[in-house]
Amino acid sequence: MSGSQTRPAAHSLVPTDTTEDVRTRGADVSRQVAVLPVGSFEQHGPFLPLATDTLVACAIAREIAAAYPVHLLPPVTISCSHEHAAWPGTVSISSVTLHAVIRDIAASLRRSGVDALVLVNGHGGNYVLGNVVQESSARGERMALFPAPEDWEAARERAGVETSLLTDMHAGEIETSILLHAHPEFLRPGYETSDFVADDRRHLLTLGMSGYTDSGVIGRPSLGSPEKGKRLLASLSDSFGAYVSLLTSADDSVADTGDARK
Repeated sequence: MSGSQTRPAAHSLVPTDTTEDVRTRGADVSRQVAVLPVGSFEQHGPFLPLATDTLVACAIAREIAAAYPVHLLPPVTISCSHEHAAWPGTVSISSVTLHAVIRDIAASLRRSGVDALVLVNGHGGNYVLGNVVQESSARGERMALFPAPEDWEAARERAGVETSLLTDMHAGEIETSILLHAHPEFLRPGYETSDFVADDRRHLLTLGMSGYTDSGVIGRPSLGSPEKGKRLLASLSDSFGAYVSLLTSADDSVADTGDARK
């Protein structure tokens, strides 16, 4: 049973499942897996919205939910964007708060019978999510962080993205492509002429983004296209099969990293 058979196709950030949808989907799987998009509310240059990372995380999560029988959750829309504080509109919460929110959500899911959680992270600055997953796994809980750098690299190659992951740091080819595909109505003019490269960012944690870019862009958004965005999402959906296999296996090992779709 695919997710697309149990929920309407929609571009809303908020899932429209009923409790009966969740109950029915859970009856057909060995272990329920919830998917939580984690975005941010931060500057993305003059042409992408502050909610870009949330829109990207939700686009990935929707693609996953259309292919796998997962419990799709509404997004976390504000996270750790402190490196963007120099730009108007950016809002952050502390890493301690984000850590607590994720733990509370995971605990609530377990109480309702959903004991596996995947964090679909749309913001690279959410470093604490890796700690949350490590700590949860050490306690014997089932949690994963997606996409890994390897998943992004595979998607980049499959989609024909020209910019490396190092160069494509913020508001670049990948994010622009995904929004051109999933939410073209939210782009403003200017991405075609906003390319800026700053590959040496060794003092980013100290200086923030303003130490490396005036526009807020680091990458080559001019290379973005809706076709690349579509292929990026398709590749990430395929990569997700290994995570489903891992989280639903009886012995916590990936016995089969092939197609885990139902």
